[in-house]
Amino acid sequence: MTHEAGIPLGIRFKLLSDTPQDSAAQVAGEVVVGDYRDLETLRAFARGCDVITFDHEHVPTEHLRALEADGIPVRPGPDALVHAQDKGVMRARLTEIGAPCPRHRLVADPADVTAFAAEGDGFPVVLKTVRGGYDGKGVWVVRSEADAAEPFRAGVPVLAEVMVPFRRELAANIVRSPHGQAVAYPVVESRQVDGVCDTVIAPAPGLSEELSGQAQELALRIADELGVVGHLAVELFETEDGRVLVNELAMRPHNSGHWTMDGAVTSQFANHVRAVLDLPLGDPRPRAPWTVMCNVLGGDYPDMYAAYLHCMARDPQLKIHMYGKDVKPGRKVGHVNTYGDDLDAVLERARHAAGYLRGTITE
Repeated sequence: MTHEAGIPLGIRFKLLSDTPQDSAAQVAGEVVVGDYRDLETLRAFARGCDVITFDHEHVPTEHLRALEADGIPVRPGPDALVHAQDKGVMRARLTEIGAPCPRHRLVADPADVTAFAAEGDGFPVVLKTVRGGYDGKGVWVVRSEADAAEPFRAGVPVLAEVMVPFRRELAANIVRSPHGQAVAYPVVESRQVDGVCDTVIAPAPGLSEELSGQAQELALRIADELGVVGHLAVELFETEDGRVLVNELAMRPHNSGHWTMDGAVTSQFANHVRAVLDLPLGDPRPRAPWTVMCNVLGGDYPDMYAAYLHCMARDPQLKIHMYGKDVKPGRKVGHVNTYGDDLDAVLERARHAAGYLRGTITE
């Protein structure tokens, strides 16, 4: 999707891919298959590149510092990206700059988890491995000391957080360029199913102008304080008492911003490309009163062509984006976008299409 956004600008992409079957490897013009965890592979790949950017946060921080030392621009740079790679580093830095966060601290073992719980309102407590988690992986809700053993088996530091009684999850998406220009998209509501993003509604229904502005200002301040270049998604909890707390950070085009492909004047992907190349950023305003994105998860229905016939005929305004992935149960294999003036109708259209493509709806 980032490659697609660069095509009208005549931008050439070179891709380092784990396998030739990866989504981007199916469309990029120059593909190098290799391990991003190997420094010499990265160095060889980076030769001749004007700038390096990412579609995930897992490239080792020290490798990115080595590329910078070699004179290769890396955007976002390792000093910023480490805050999306390491939840412990993120929490420490956000606390330092006064960003609102749940109560938290690193814990050493299950007994320390119990001590953390006792410092507040007791169990349940949320435990997270500081590196490597996504889509609900690496996150546990524990209700006793006995429940707390599993996270420590990975052998990496564990972060404990108070379990926030939140009203809903929000996301503030912004894009920032190297010289500090920044744009903010409307704050969206993100609905999760089994730890995986299912639906995104833009803008978040019923969100006050005041709280929306606070969330956007918070995301812009975090980007500035951390020196982010490119797209930043700040995942937030909206609390029952009308505040926002930072949950996670992502420094790349993000699932909560996929609606912008069809619902905004300039998509998150196009603005990310502009930012990493230090081009003027595009207008982030929505094209319609409401846009809904629903993820298409893999099911037991691999015949996408037959599903296209139904979905496109039923809703000619529907936008389908499939990723070229093998269909596996529960795997994100695409998303759909719908937009319009009536939220209930837009939601129904998106949910029907995503369900039909998955095979959970058959008529």
